Amino acid sequence: MTERIPDEISPESKDCKSDNLIRLSEFRTLWAAYAQSVLGDQLARVALSLLVFERTESAGWTAATYALTTLPALLSGVLLSGLADRFPRRTVMVGCDLVRAALVGLMALPGTPLPLLAGLLVLAQLAEAPFGAAQGALLPTVLGERRYERGQRVMLITHQAGQLVGFAGGGVLVVWLGSHLSLGLNAASFLLSASLIRFGVKARPIASDDVRQKRLHMQVRSGAALIWADPRLRALVALGWLAGFIVLPEGLAAPFADEAGGGGASVGLLLAAHPAGMVLGAALLGRASVGDEWRRRLLGPLAVGANLPLLLYWTGPGVAVAVLLLMASGVCSAYQITAGATFVLLTPACQRGQVLGLARSGLTAMQGIGVAAGGLAAELSGSSSDTIGGAGLLGTLCAILVAVAWSRARRTGAGTIPLRA
Repeated sequence: MTERIPDEISPESKDCKSDNLIRLSEFRTLWAAYAQSVLGDQLARVALSLLVFERTESAGWTAATYALTTLPALLSGVLLSGLADRFPRRTVMVGCDLVRAALVGLMALPGTPLPLLAGLLVLAQLAEAPFGAAQGALLPTVLGERRYERGQRVMLITHQAGQLVGFAGGGVLVVWLGSHLSLGLNAASFLLSASLIRFGVKARPIASDDVRQKRLHMQVRSGAALIWADPRLRALVALGWLAGFIVLPEGLAAPFADEAGGGGASVGLLLAAHPAGMVLGAALLGRASVGDEWRRRLLGPLAVGANLPLLLYWTGPGVAVAVLLLMASGVCSAYQITAGATFVLLTPACQRGQVLGLARSGLTAMQGIGVAAGGLAAELSGSSSDTIGGAGLLGTLCAILVAVAWSRARRTGAGTIPLRA
């Protein structure tokens, strides 16, 4: 028996006769808020890196500051994502945006001491996880089951395109505007996002009053137990966490480019190759001829395919070949959209915020561990190419095991998740 994804009750999606997502006013609002926030975040990352380097002239402090833009998500993903289940999700999103606008606005003030700057940055990043959990949990309600995966695909393409545009043009814009004004623009982007969501998204009550009565540790434990109890959710989480292997070439892009005889420009090409491949893969998998059921069947093979190209790094490829390998890996990595959408639809609406937070925190941790372990391995082996090839081998073996687990879970449909919103 094949698993059935629960139907989502969505008045707006049922009333809308068109399949064009942009005609759904709430989705259009959420997309606009997300798109300009992504661009603002990339601009802020570049501005912070330049600001810290200008003051310290230290590559180590600059790298540490950049890490602070991602690491706090580990803590807040576990402890704060549950806010998206305890309070109305629109309220959580608006509140997080206002908090980040205030904190980043303080960071934009000239003369802010570096220790205070780092503290404000950590606090601002702590708000990212509850915002993302609330947005992820709200989208199925806005779009309904039939349109939800398409909406996720649009969001992923927007994110990847925003990263490419932000990193490519961010440096030029920051040099032109200055670091402080660039951070001020990021603060303004959060204010704009809060306004769009407040006035463009319907107010909805919390999914269940029972969640608010749970203590924080019980809510976290309940979310973890929910994932562990269902083989489908376990397999889908594992499919997502395979990104820990696939992200390694990004962390070793600079040393690999040096080994391959490329210049500084080649590092940018290597970093852009995988996101570009994901955009292409998302477009191919999103074709109407590829049905939802086929996309779910392809999750395992595509996960294996995302790791296989990395094996060819053992042949010592040049930069041009490596770019093609990373693009091929990115095309297959677009399976993450279907895996994530299926995971959300299999999760009860009243617990989606916490469960999404746990899954995303694990993903962030796996990516961090993957890059850190890869860096250590490259130092010990003296070869970035061999290290990436080894990660490809381990990733392929793990992907095969996870693919088998997903296939088995799909056939049995086993689990305890109620088939309802």
